[in-house]
Amino acid sequence: MPRFEAFPALRYATQGNTDITPLTSPPYDVFDEDVRSQYARTNHNVVLIDYPIEAEGEGRYAQAATTLNLWREQKVLVQDSEPSFSIYRMTFTDEAGRSRTTIGVIGALEVVDEGAGGVLPHERTTPKAKTDRLDLTRATQANLSPVWGLSLTPGLTDALREPGEVVAECTDEQGVHHVVERVTETSRLRRIAELVSSHPVLIADGHHRYAISRTYRDESRLHNGPTDAELTMTYVGELVQEQLSVAAIHRLYDKTADELLPPLERFYSVSNAGAVGPHTITEMEAQSCLCLVRSDGTGLYLTPREEDFSGVRNLDSARLEHALSTYEHEVTYQHGVSEVLNKVVTGQAQRAILIRPVSIEEIRRTANTGELMPPKSTFFTPKLRTGMVIRPLNS
Repeated sequence: MPRFEAFPALRYATQGNTDITPLTSPPYDVFDEDVRSQYARTNHNVVLIDYPIEAEGEGRYAQAATTLNLWREQKVLVQDSEPSFSIYRMTFTDEAGRSRTTIGVIGALEVVDEGAGGVLPHERTTPKAKTDRLDLTRATQANLSPVWGLSLTPGLTDALREPGEVVAECTDEQGVHHVVERVTETSRLRRIAELVSSHPVLIADGHHRYAISRTYRDESRLHNGPTDAELTMTYVGELVQEQLSVAAIHRLYDKTADELLPPLERFYSVSNAGAVGPHTITEMEAQSCLCLVRSDGTGLYLTPREEDFSGVRNLDSARLEHALSTYEHEVTYQHGVSEVLNKVVTGQAQRAILIRPVSIEEIRRTANTGELMPPKSTFFTPKLRTGMVIRPLNS
């Protein structure tokens, strides 16, 4: 089972005011340079390190490292004097209008070889240029944002309920309130480490970041680099219903409805869905179907014919992948019904297919069987805030 250890975290100096909202950002891979420029207007916002664009080419990573070191010298960022875990709470209103609070813990999770067990992927990854995050890690020698892991340890949530010392909080653009609490008490550190290390951890979000950590670890071993590279900063929450909010990642296609329908009709019954909107997902759940979105904002329900999916995993993403496996097409991914609808109506995508969120039971089954979902099957929300905790690799 993987090691999970406390570490001396690097944090924004708060001078008594723990609200660091103006200094944080969403994860680097969920926004573009235009949005990034809005965050960069604030002095010391984390995007100046985590999403560097001020310099050209490779120079941007050196600039990020220079900025990080300067902020440490200026005491904008200060490092804990002793190892700690960071309890991370998010309070938000879910799609059903319910107020919820989820609890996890940020620590350093062991970087294991692919296939070695202990730290498990849950879906296949799409090809992606990995040099950006690797180059940034090499230059800054820091984990700037955590991998998101799901623990199979029963009772982990209960062990995290007791408050720690509040050291940072923020409220994001969706109204989610994030709170980080430092834990340094020896017996509690030991208890949390033992719990997480007693069962496998399933990677929920950050497969590429974990892969980068593996490459960086191997380089560090070869060149006598930081021994801290043997682990990587990871947020770990328990794999239970009340601790997760899972949305779907929908599919955008480069084909028209007339082109997509013939291969789809071999596997799905087609019926009119009317105007597509936020209510559509609820209708899809009730009718056990998908929805093809047309350029005029209307949709067609796609109801799977069970007999035609014999031997195919009962998962919207897997069935859709199977239905189109012999049909040449390109697919991209987008979460959010409103965002998908906008892209189709404005012509940024020819057509889209909405799929249903994956159940917690299916995610747990994936962990137990080792069977991987297709790429971009799950979208875990709310997203953790970058800048709440940083892990130096040269401490």
